[in-house]
Amino acid sequence: MIAGVCAVLAAAPLALALDNLRRLRTPAPADGVPCVSVLIPARNEAANISAAAHAVLASQGIDLDLVVLDDGSTDATAEILAAITDPRLRVLQGGTLPAGWSGKQHACARLADAARHDLMLFVDADVRLAPDAASRIAGFMHRRDVGLASGFPRQITIGWAEILLLPLIHFLLLGYLPISRMQRDVSPGLGAGCGQLMMVRKNAYARAGGHAVIRASMHDGIMLPRAFRRAGVMTGLFDATELASCRMYDSTAGVWEGLTKNATEGMAKPIALPIWTLLLAGGHILPFFLLPAWSAVIACTCAYLLRALLAWRFRQSWLSAVLHPAGVAALLILQWIALLRAALGVKATWRGRAYTAQG
Repeated sequence: MIAGVCAVLAAAPLALALDNLRRLRTPAPADGVPCVSVLIPARNEAANISAAAHAVLASQGIDLDLVVLDDGSTDATAEILAAITDPRLRVLQGGTLPAGWSGKQHACARLADAARHDLMLFVDADVRLAPDAASRIAGFMHRRDVGLASGFPRQITIGWAEILLLPLIHFLLLGYLPISRMQRDVSPGLGAGCGQLMMVRKNAYARAGGHAVIRASMHDGIMLPRAFRRAGVMTGLFDATELASCRMYDSTAGVWEGLTKNATEGMAKPIALPIWTLLLAGGHILPFFLLPAWSAVIACTCAYLLRALLAWRFRQSWLSAVLHPAGVAALLILQWIALLRAALGVKATWRGRAYTAQG
């Protein structure tokens, strides 16, 4: 009986992912030459900002406006930006962070105010855009008639923690979000995106209230699309594997800090996390302890087939797919610790700033 339930819990996300994979596509280039403002918030990004800016400046098929906000960096970020002489680049200086704002949301709000074009592409400093990325995303915005579009860059994973945990982003997205419904239903709960790569229309951004609506958030990838949808603005998802790449974290400590800082705005909520634990542990951990029961074999096969499909489609680590049960277990442990820390009032930290966890 238990093994049978596990089989259902493993087969359901596989079935949904097969449908989602048909719908999540790399967009075609835009017709004509769209005008795009690319906006990069940067705080202590000396290791990244030169490569990020030059990748954007190499964009093709758009009329480019590049704006970078140096958000109080204490490293060489400002000097590196000053050495780039391309007239399409403008550099803003961040001021004192206002009370009630998280650093990134305030920086993005400032960048949006400075943008010259209707299409605004928010890009993290650790993202490397392909030359045709901005044109393709602009084309997606036009053809799908959405106010916000987002995609997950190809994640470069090197360390053990990165390999174990980061590919689970696509697993959770495609295994548990019905994209077909998301494309026709503006309900906020169906909103999803990636804060690393997100394009918005200026009028839709203003209608939704912009980053000011999520000023205290640490998880703009979820919270901004939901804000747009609450305002009645449709959002969309595209496959960004060929459009951008990103090494999100470069250490185990970075993975821990990064994933726990926004956990309570995602899975780590008092009601949601027990449900997620049942779904994920029941379908992707418990079956491996119930072998060789046939239902457990089916569950394990479904779990590995799903991860193999995702590894192939999104160029992920095959080792991560092999370690799938351990990765899911590590993710759940991290989420429960984040929930406990939030309950105890432990502040989340990011880029040298401390924040109260948002529920």
